[in-house]
Amino acid sequence: MSLRDVAEAGRLAELTGLLETCSVGGFQADFVGWGFYPASPWRNYWHRHSSYEVCLAYSGAGRFSIGAEHHDVGAGDVFVARPGDIHEIESSQTDPLGIAFWGFTLRAGREGPLPGERGWWSGLTDTTGPAVSRSIGSLASLVTALAEQAAPLRSGYETGLAGLGAALVVDTARAFAAEDDLRTEPPVGGRLSPAVAAMQRYLADNLSRPMTVHDVAAAVHLSERHAERLFREQTGASLMTTVRRMRLDLAAALLLHTDTDTTVTEVAQACGYLDVRAFSTAFRRRHGHSPLAHRSLGGTLHL
Repeated sequence: MSLRDVAEAGRLAELTGLLETCSVGGFQADFVGWGFYPASPWRNYWHRHSSYEVCLAYSGAGRFSIGAEHHDVGAGDVFVARPGDIHEIESSQTDPLGIAFWGFTLRAGREGPLPGERGWWSGLTDTTGPAVSRSIGSLASLVTALAEQAAPLRSGYETGLAGLGAALVVDTARAFAAEDDLRTEPPVGGRLSPAVAAMQRYLADNLSRPMTVHDVAAAVHLSERHAERLFREQTGASLMTTVRRMRLDLAAALLLHTDTDTTVTEVAQACGYLDVRAFSTAFRRRHGHSPLAHRSLGGTLHL
């Protein structure tokens, strides 16, 4: 998506009444306005809001003023008036300014940041921060996607709009945030590489089938040695140990959630075990009781 696509996002204004609130990172955002100005001469005279008003310019040029500050703005700029800011926007007469705009309030909930803590939200809440930015990130794509969700309405639009709305709030704040506020630590334990994530998906999708390290490695186009090393480094267990654990955990779930007419042998085969005795031995070793006892006890191990 590009700024040129935003020029076709006039349906953004139709989000009024469709997307009114969303949760985002410990905050609650309430949307109070959506709008779109085509590229024609216009002027939005001095005014103020109790919410954030954000404009993304997709074409032309104009001037954005906050009090005594005056900013020349044009295509690729995003600018914000924070709550209480007295401001006006004036389009150029010769090169008219086209904008998409949205307004929202932002309040921290119980899971919000601690007093004085900084992060992506500081781009909005820090009143000393910039009012104009060219760091628009994914804003053009998000605005376009939101307009597409607005009409025609399709089943599931509420969930789609809430997700896009939350992303819009975060990317809006990021546009005005300092780089130090955007730095963050990776998740505890780190992320899995694409190759290891693909191997995990392969295991989960093929638990009922015979499987070897060669099969898994071939699925991600790696040698057996390389695949095994990567998997063990990032998960702490070997491929075949993980397969056995996943099969036995699947078996435990199937025993509880299938009809009692489904035999232990059928469960074993569904989990990749051709020998029911080997399955029962492995199941007892992992879960502490036999498959039949697991079913009759509802999965509870009595000590």
